[in-house]
Amino acid sequence: MNRDLNISDSEWHIMKVIWNRSPITANQVIEELEGTIGWKPKTIKTLISRLVRKEALGFTKEGREYYYYSLVNEQQCVYNENRIFLERVYGGEFKEMIKAFLDHQRLSNTEIDELKEILDNKAR
Repeated sequence: MNRDLNISDSEWHIMKVIWNRSPITANQVIEELEGTIGWKPKTIKTLISRLVRKEALGFTKEGREYYYYSLVNEQQCVYNENRIFLERVYGGEFKEMIKAFLDHQRLSNTEIDELKEILDNKAR
């Protein structure tokens, strides 16, 4: 994946639909988002076109229909967004991010135990 790929918040909505239902037409994306986001069909088609230009989406043409599919892996995009967030907000300091979240989040004993287990497994 291109490390410089920057998917906007609006484009994430489109990508999530395509990751779940690929290959998919623009009209199917519109139907999927209908009622959840107040966008006009033209807005959705513009976002799809942007994602094609960014090489996040590819397409095939069958008759008069274009079927869109992802050219980027969802997990890699999530990782990339996490990396950008961590760098921008916490200067790349993972420990500082965790501390900030824990200072403002109430955790159950079960959640604390689960976090301890994650860290123990990471240490191995």
